[in-house]
Amino acid sequence: MNKNEMEIQNEMTVGEILRDARTNGRRKREIPTISKQLCIREEFLQALEDGDYKAIPETVYILGFARNYAMELGLDPDEIVTKLKREMGMLPAECPVTDDSKEKKVECDCAVSSAAVNSGDVVAKANNMVKKHTKDFFARYWTWLFGAVVAVFVLVAVITVLVTPTTSSKTSTGSNQDNTVVMAEVVDPAYSVEVRERFGIENRERADVIIQAVQESWVKIEDATGKMVFSRVLVPGDVYYVPNEKNYRATFGNVGGMDVWVRGQRLPKIGADHVRKSDIPMNADVLLQTYAPVVPVND
Repeated sequence: MNKNEMEIQNEMTVGEILRDARTNGRRKREIPTISKQLCIREEFLQALEDGDYKAIPETVYILGFARNYAMELGLDPDEIVTKLKREMGMLPAECPVTDDSKEKKVECDCAVSSAAVNSGDVVAKANNMVKKHTKDFFARYWTWLFGAVVAVFVLVAVITVLVTPTTSSKTSTGSNQDNTVVMAEVVDPAYSVEVRERFGIENRERADVIIQAVQESWVKIEDATGKMVFSRVLVPGDVYYVPNEKNYRATFGNVGGMDVWVRGQRLPKIGADHVRKSDIPMNADVLLQTYAPVVPVND
């Protein structure tokens, strides 16, 4: 890419870059074709090209879809995601500097430094004011505060005496048995990547099958009728606890980027990196029979 092309692309929005790559690139394609390949709805791809980010439900979907779309079109996904974050206000805009205009960079740096100093002065003044008012308040009302603290302690002591059962009441039943119910702590397997976020948490205590993303991947879980129960772009560290249903099926957009754990043990990889795989059974027994042998946890 020459200098003029780079300058033109810097002035284009993410949507314009994606549309230009799709319609003027080496492989000109229509949105429906790419939608089927990426398993991303057509309206979401169209929303990315139009810059209509409100049409996509969550920020993680916007960034994940943009990254996958950029990779499919042969663009640099990191550059696209960074530019998209700037457009969405998630990152500060870059300082406008050119090779023949170093003075602008100095002015920009000075403006940033000045803003930082001014904001620091404001915070310092606010802290001093709070300290002064706090000191004056305690100097004026310390006797009332002390009395209130003493009253609270007395009230707590009285309530404790009233609600604590006596020894005779314990022995009158002929049993001094502790009926406290201790909830067992749920222990997760030894994940290969530190957990970032958990999904399907309501299934955590019973889940025989747990999936974790070790690379970014789109995941869809469907029940026996084909109804979607979970669909999301998972990033490294994200965990999903699969419900214990016999006929649940999964589709992984990047099957090599997913770890599948069955009853505390990790299965071997069930596909290669950056390969889409569908109709994967999410039943523990079927997974063990299909993808055995199981790799030990300490592998």
